[in-house]
Amino acid sequence: MMRNIAVGFAATEERYLCQVLLRRLLPYEPAWTVTDQQGAEHRVADALSTIADRVGLALPDFAPGTVWLVGAGPGDPGLLTLHALNGLAQADAVVYDALVADEILALTRGDALREFAGKRGGKPSPKQRDISERLVELAREGKRVLRLKGGDPFVFGRGGEEALALVAAGIPFRIVPGVTAGLGGLAYAAIPATTRDTNNAVILATGHKASDREHDHDWRALARTNLPIVIYMGMTFLDRIASELIAGGLSPDTPVAIVTEATTVRQRVLITRLDRAHEDAVEQRLRAPAMVAVGSIVALQPVLAPFAITLRGGA
Repeated sequence: MMRNIAVGFAATEERYLCQVLLRRLLPYEPAWTVTDQQGAEHRVADALSTIADRVGLALPDFAPGTVWLVGAGPGDPGLLTLHALNGLAQADAVVYDALVADEILALTRGDALREFAGKRGGKPSPKQRDISERLVELAREGKRVLRLKGGDPFVFGRGGEEALALVAAGIPFRIVPGVTAGLGGLAYAAIPATTRDTNNAVILATGHKASDREHDHDWRALARTNLPIVIYMGMTFLDRIASELIAGGLSPDTPVAIVTEATTVRQRVLITRLDRAHEDAVEQRLRAPAMVAVGSIVALQPVLAPFAITLRGGA
């Protein structure tokens, strides 16, 4: 199995979401950028209104005293949804995660409260209970509270836990899905999550509890499904995960892809094999945030990548 490092398949960070949307949907070049300080939020709102009218979309109002749980996608601001952008343009308070890009935070109102609530493995981070209580507190102050999460809030994003806390407190909320990192990251690495000839299902799993045998997945059982596995937060315990998958029956030469900082200009893609995944990741100094894909779908990457058009520079 070939091993290689590929860099690319990511959007230029300087190219902000509103400009991308307007260039694609309007017949003229926008005369403004969202980096303008004064009145930027009004221009964002005007752009949203224009786009919504063109596609027949009714953008919901953000009511005071409510919370929106919003997915920011895996990193590229161009993957932000219109509903997410609408929420950012209206929110009084934005409580955001560690993996939310600065370019997306720049789309908030200039007078909006911003609070960091990021959780990163192995580092001091806010307790989930404290984050949920803060959302309730801000909503009870009458603020329009936007909880901004990398990826999708309901896919390993603790969005479900926060939604339950809001229900318990009697706080109305809205869910705004985002592109989950496991699928968006694979796409930008030129790896399809499914194809008719390889698989009709895919497993999404987290790897951050792999040191806790009592609460971890049964990796050997997952291996026996013979389905591709996309692992979130799997870098720390990749060696043990790979060993367990091989013990469960996967061949040592099963293709593996490690995608770091997916969909950003810093994205790196390592194509390797299961029995060398940890060793190669260490050798290449790959670090989180990263997605690990295991299975036959990875073998398609060297075929697709040479023809996959990068989004860099607007191509």
